Amino acid sequence: MFKRKCKITFISHGATVYSMDGIVNDTLKYPKINELGEEEIERVCEVLKNRGVAYDNIYTSPNACCAETAAIVAKMFKQKPIDIDLTQRNHGVWQGCLYADLFKEHGSTILTQTPENGESLKDFNKRVSKIIDKLVKENKGNRIIVVTTPEVIQSALAKTLDLTPENQHKILIKTGSLTQISYFEGWSSVIYANYKPL
Repeated sequence: MFKRKCKITFISHGATVYSMDGIVNDTLKYPKINELGEEEIERVCEVLKNRGVAYDNIYTSPNACCAETAAIVAKMFKQKPIDIDLTQRNHGVWQGCLYADLFKEHGSTILTQTPENGESLKDFNKRVSKIIDKLVKENKGNRIIVVTTPEVIQSALAKTLDLTPENQHKILIKTGSLTQISYFEGWSSVIYANYKPL
C-alpha cells in the first residue's frame, strides 16, 4: 500500500459578480462573494460536516472572495484560516475584460497567451506547483483544506494529470466546488474534481 504524504481538499471560492459575468479578475480586494456564493459555500460546509473528517489546517489565497469563503469554512471547524501567497494568475492588461470578448479577439489561443504586463501560464503553473509542494512538505500526514480560485485548482490538477498548458483549461472548475488530491512521494492522484454540492 502506498503511504500518503498529504491530502488536500481544494475549495473553489463562492460566486462573485465577476465570476458570474465572466470578467477576468486578479485583484485581491474585490469582489467578495455574493448571495449565490454564500449559498454555494453553505452547501460545501454541509458536505464537509456530513463527512465527519477532521482537517489539520485550513489555508486561503489572499483574494477577498477566497478569504471570505475560508472564514465561513473555518468557522464551522472552529479554526482560523492561514494565509498563503497562492494568488490568481496576473492577467496584466486583460484585467477587467470579459472572457467572451478576449475569445472573440484572440480565439482559443487566449488560454495560453501571455498578456502584456501579465504572467505566462507556464510561470503561473510553476509558482502554484512550488507553493503546493511546500504545503505538502509542511503537512506530512495531514489532511488540509486550501480555499483558492478555479484557475489555481486547474493548475494543481494539470500537474497531477500531466496535462499541457494548452489542455489544462479543459478541466472545468466551478465556484463553490470541491476537488481532492492525494499526494505521495514523487506523485499525486486525483480523488475527485469539481464536485458541486446541490
